[in-house]
Amino acid sequence: MATRTRSGAAKRGAASAGGGSGSDRRSQLLSIAATLFATRGYAETTVRDIADEAGILSGSLYHHFSSKEAMLDEILRDFLSALRDRFRKIEQDSVDPRAALDELIVASFEAISATPHAVALYQAQVVALSRQPGFEYVGEFSREIEKIWLRLLVAGQRAGVFRANVDMNITYRFIRDTVWSSVRWYRPRGKYKPEAIAEQYLQVLYGGLLES
Repeated sequence: MATRTRSGAAKRGAASAGGGSGSDRRSQLLSIAATLFATRGYAETTVRDIADEAGILSGSLYHHFSSKEAMLDEILRDFLSALRDRFRKIEQDSVDPRAALDELIVASFEAISATPHAVALYQAQVVALSRQPGFEYVGEFSREIEKIWLRLLVAGQRAGVFRANVDMNITYRFIRDTVWSSVRWYRPRGKYKPEAIAEQYLQVLYGGLLES
């Protein structure tokens, strides 16, 4: 029996999950799974829940994925690898630390807008998964991303662009937590585009709240 209440994203995925190519269907099923994992909780979501949302039998899901854990793995691995690659390119192309930091923050808000459920799922599961066999890469990606940000922040500090009297390890954590926690309230279909949110954030980051 299908669940009575479906999220909007899950409904949209279910509407087309019954057709299309194999790769399209995999993407649709992953989208539905990410939505349910993020909104209901990974442990609370069953394979049958995902199948019900997709409008297919539970057994049909196993033609595409070996388990619920395999779906979680693919969602997180795709999200983290894409995010890491984008951050890495920003670092490689950077000539100005402040411009690079701007780009990292814009890229982060764009990721929140494009893949909110993957972001929410990562935030909810990162600590537990980092210690789980088969998911060690979650912690590895997180550490690699942190190093990218820290290298750019420290480079800006050494160049005299950023203040010398702040601890960049603490600064990175302030930025990371304030940016990524916005997934809890930011609505991609709302009034503000991710670029506008990033601009507001950067104004506060650089200028603060006080009038000069």
